[in-house]
Amino acid sequence: MQSLQDKASEWSGVAAADAFAIDGCNIFEALGGTPQPFVDLSTNFYTRVYEDEEEWFREIFAGSKKEDAIQNQYEFLIQRMGGPPLFSERRGHPALIGRHRAFPVTHRAAERWLHHMQQALDTTESIDADSKAKMMNFFRHTAYFLVAGLETTRQHSHGCRGTACKHGASKPAE
Repeated sequence: MQSLQDKASEWSGVAAADAFAIDGCNIFEALGGTPQPFVDLSTNFYTRVYEDEEEWFREIFAGSKKEDAIQNQYEFLIQRMGGPPLFSERRGHPALIGRHRAFPVTHRAAERWLHHMQQALDTTESIDADSKAKMMNFFRHTAYFLVAGLETTRQHSHGCRGTACKHGASKPAE
């Protein structure tokens, strides 16, 4: 049976080594050791998401307040990119598959999400090109990790216990 990581690599076109290149550096520190670039990115991203012209995509986020979505994302990104564990301190372990179980995370939704993230990265001036490339590889792989994980949990209806997940793992601050 193909692992979720292998499916994510196949479906996303991003090798695991490229997806987790973020672990070989501290992007949080590279961007100044401040939350602002991640706040800027998350605000830029969710502004696009909540204004998406596709109703089916907007509906995925209809049950969440934009401000909460922004905060959850930037805290997760800060933590995952080498900064302090803000997300875990406030919400507990990221548990990406479990937290996204209620949403229709499909190939189509992943591509739409990635479209907005790419645009948000492209227009967030406080993030350098190298960090943007590493982050986008991580986002692409993670989006398809979620698709694979949620397809698997729906097929087996018993959850994803024991599934190794580097996508949500905290990276210790350096």
